[in-house]
Amino acid sequence: MPYVPVAELNDYVGKELGRSEWLTIDQERINLFAEATGDYQFIHVDPVKAAQTPFGSTIAHGFLSLSLIPKLMEDILVLPEGLKMVVNYGLDSVRFIQPVKVNSKVRLKVDLTEVTEKKPGQWLLKATATLEIEGSDKPAYIAEPLSLCFV
Repeated sequence: MPYVPVAELNDYVGKELGRSEWLTIDQERINLFAEATGDYQFIHVDPVKAAQTPFGSTIAHGFLSLSLIPKLMEDILVLPEGLKMVVNYGLDSVRFIQPVKVNSKVRLKVDLTEVTEKKPGQWLLKATATLEIEGSDKPAYIAEPLSLCFV
């Protein structure tokens, strides 16, 4: 993560911060997510039945794709110097554009859209996170994650 003086955070608003490395979404990851959440809908975990759907294969859970934001964003998001911790503050919006099919490669594009001082020593960073799918013109989703930074 790049660290910058608090006074410089606003210099990054409206700018693309970068893209993560590609990550393959394999069936094992999908199955582990199903186990963790109890969401065993066939479209995610049954390759035979899922092959009969318009998708032609299993697809990742939408919330699995969303749960990748912190990991994929960790080396991209600009953070204030002197950071003690950063916590997930939620999402302002999420739009799922298309599913992530099994064995697809995805990466996260991050733009910083807003910086707000909530209290002295607490900075709220709002980003636009776009999950790109290799070989596709349309992303899996566009989300607005919020990160609360304590300095």
